[in-house]
Amino acid sequence: MRSFRIGSLFGIPIELDLTFLVVLPLFAYLIGVRIEVISGPLNEFWNAGIATDALTAGATPWIIGTVAAVSLFVGVVLHELGHSLTAMRYGYPIDSITLWIFGGIASFTEMPEDWKQELQIAIAGPVVSLLVGAACYVGFLFVPDSFDAGRFVLGYLALLNVVLAAFNMLPGFPMDGGRVLRALLARTRPYARATRIAAEVGKGFAILIGLFGLLSFRILPVGIAFFIYIGASSEAQQVTMKAAFEGVSVRDLMTPREDLHVVEPRTSVAELIGRMFSERHTGYPVVDDGELVGLVTLDDAREVPEIERDAYRVEEVMTRDLTTVTPDTDAMTAINEMQDTGVGRLPVVDEWGDLVGLISRTDVMTAFNIIQSSGSLEPARRTGLSD
Repeated sequence: MRSFRIGSLFGIPIELDLTFLVVLPLFAYLIGVRIEVISGPLNEFWNAGIATDALTAGATPWIIGTVAAVSLFVGVVLHELGHSLTAMRYGYPIDSITLWIFGGIASFTEMPEDWKQELQIAIAGPVVSLLVGAACYVGFLFVPDSFDAGRFVLGYLALLNVVLAAFNMLPGFPMDGGRVLRALLARTRPYARATRIAAEVGKGFAILIGLFGLLSFRILPVGIAFFIYIGASSEAQQVTMKAAFEGVSVRDLMTPREDLHVVEPRTSVAELIGRMFSERHTGYPVVDDGELVGLVTLDDAREVPEIERDAYRVEEVMTRDLTTVTPDTDAMTAINEMQDTGVGRLPVVDEWGDLVGLISRTDVMTAFNIIQSSGSLEPARRTGLSD
């Protein structure tokens, strides 16, 4: 997501994703044009007695819609703060809270694997939403009957915050209810197994929500279903990989220096592409007199027009600002580094900065498949992952 910071609460950065700038006026518009529809349940179930004639005249609907939409997203921030402050209580730092098209996301640096901690963190958000809804309902009761606009906004917020809490408690992992389900499952089974079960349940709910959206011609449920399905799949894969690579270091996965293909900075781009074709590699460390000076990939080479590749040298297209790891770096740290920086390989250097190997996504997936098949990397350690 592409976002920008607007402030902080309790030391947690609050950010707005660019999609939020689209959804906020859309929500304001939808609330403004549906004032009569929304007032119906408030009048029927809470005996609100809201007269909608004045609320639908002139610019009033747009003012009410804007105030209600902004207030609704304030409630979303409070919901995410419930998760975040509970997590911080257990020592888990929060990177940010981001408002985007589907609400809010609290970005955790690390997810708790203790089921009791995750349970309390997961339910904290819906509890806060219920409290916000209750506070809005109390305000709704005490606002004078003559102030229809205030009663409408407070009644709407009371209803929507309760709906938000209830919706989030559906077991559609990675929503709050899905995390509650994982926490309860983790009481009697390994965390990774609990995550896979919760993710499958979440994907099932995503399919149902998506079908509902398609059959009712509503795009929002389809978008939510897509978010749930992708989120469930992604977190299940992340947790499974973390469990698989527990106790595994970069040394266990990397291609060692003696088996590594390297290029020199003065190699032509044409020769580089020829080697990539013959050796079936798409990236090479660039070494000059035994010293690591860069990394060059097929994407770098493609930037040079074909007719000019004989004239260009690797040193002119290679990446010089390198992210490196050491042989003793935890495997998951290296994997996360590749994901965060969007690179397919990382040079492995020793304490003096000398190149001792290379770890790539191919190495990682090969090791993962071995672990999934045999439960251990020991056979690969004896024969070499790069064979």
